[in-house]
Amino acid sequence: MKIRFLQVLVTALIVGISPVAISQEPHSSWDNLTESEREVLAPFADQWESLTAERQQRLAAGASRFAEMNSEQRAAARDRFQVWRTLSDDQKSQIRDRYRQFQSLSAREKARIRGNYERFWTLSPDRRQMLRGRFRNMTPDQRQKIRDRLRDRQQRVRPRHMDRPN
Repeated sequence: MKIRFLQVLVTALIVGISPVAISQEPHSSWDNLTESEREVLAPFADQWESLTAERQQRLAAGASRFAEMNSEQRAAARDRFQVWRTLSDDQKSQIRDRYRQFQSLSAREKARIRGNYERFWTLSPDRRQMLRGRFRNMTPDQRQKIRDRLRDRQQRVRPRHMDRPN
């Protein structure tokens, strides 16, 4: 059971949950953790004091989030972790790079990407599969042209008052 907690925790930290703001505080004592955090982080108990402050804070924050998840959310986190474990190191590196790129975008760009993602998932499964196939068969230049055309279209459709600073 402890390994499952660890898997969910690692999943939450690696796949899709925004990173915690890290301060340069000294190491946290194991005793300062809540009971539920200690339960989730039990596999780290023996090495806790040797972990960096940043690592301790990330793990503790992940354990707190895990404790607040319902059973459905925990199951989804477990599933994401299983997928993560099957990825190659190169794939994991690409995902981390894309995540960093996404985090560096403006709030407007992030909202645009999230909107596109949500619209994609409202399509029928057949339509999604067809679009995936068409995209996979494109050359990198063709893909970039599509991205540029979509970006231009969205900028033309967006009301002018949204482009002005407040």
